[in-house]
Amino acid sequence: MQQIKRLYQAIGFSRFIIMVFLAVLVLLTFTLHLDSGTIVSDVLVRIGLNSFFVLAMLPMVECGVGLNFALPLGILCGQLAGVLSVEWGIQGMKGILAACVLGSVFATVVGFLYGLLLNRLRGSEMMVGTYINFSIVSLMCMGWMLFPFFTDPRIKWAMGNGVRSTITLDGFYDKVLNNLLAFKIGNVTIPTGLFLVFGLGCLAFWAFQKSKTGVMMKVSGMNPMFGKSIGIDNDRMRVMGTVLSTICGAIGIVIYAQGIGMYQLYTAPRNMAFPAIAAILVGGATLKKANIWHVIIGVVLYQAILTIAPVVSAQLIDDGSSLSEIARVIICNGVILYALTKIDGRKI
Repeated sequence: MQQIKRLYQAIGFSRFIIMVFLAVLVLLTFTLHLDSGTIVSDVLVRIGLNSFFVLAMLPMVECGVGLNFALPLGILCGQLAGVLSVEWGIQGMKGILAACVLGSVFATVVGFLYGLLLNRLRGSEMMVGTYINFSIVSLMCMGWMLFPFFTDPRIKWAMGNGVRSTITLDGFYDKVLNNLLAFKIGNVTIPTGLFLVFGLGCLAFWAFQKSKTGVMMKVSGMNPMFGKSIGIDNDRMRVMGTVLSTICGAIGIVIYAQGIGMYQLYTAPRNMAFPAIAAILVGGATLKKANIWHVIIGVVLYQAILTIAPVVSAQLIDDGSSLSEIARVIICNGVILYALTKIDGRKI
């Protein structure tokens, strides 16, 4: 009994509720005789595609800024780099690497400037991030219409100026990471390439956390006054965490785009921060504490629910309408709302 109690305390109330809900969904997939192989394959792919967005929250929490509601800053940097890689005709793994490297360069500059802004607005970072999110996405909509350096007919509108709303990656690097070293176990396809990239990202952050700079960042985030008293530049640590988070967002959108086969521009990035925030909160993180396990657990639980729940609900209520999409929106926003109620680590 004591072991069960300790296990429950380690899991936490929030994750326990989410796990019970997920267990019920899994049970219903077998009860309703759904194609479990396809569902599991979809869950694994979604975990790999969204992993870097959740990982982007980790350095922001560690440096003491909080959750990154301005994740679209990094996403837009990655999209710009990705569309440029298509414009230049770079294909295969080289295209992904080029987009990631160029996006990281853009994200470093943008993240640095955003970090300086957050230092001037200390205490209101998440509110400011939300405003930055919506304003920069709207500003970039004008940018996509006015950028003069896109000439490829696959990128430009057929009539008039501006970039298309979706840039397909067929013939460039569509699902390159999804198919890299992929193999099947029965009817389940394992996207090895996506998990390798996610694993490398987690390993890099783990190594950074163990480094001197990583320890300084963690100390600064947990107790800024103590950090300042031992000579840590808190403002510098906050800027560094913001830059790392923005870079993760840029890399994450390249991984996501190759997985779905297209870059979705204009207003598409506007709400992409909220599922990532919900995932890391569901994983057990708080505004002051987060680690790699919170990222892994959170992305697995959140994406599993988001993938399985619409399929099960559509099967339970077959009325011939687009119920699966309606259920997806309700469940997605419901989990986000529930996660936000646990933002400070409360158990009830």
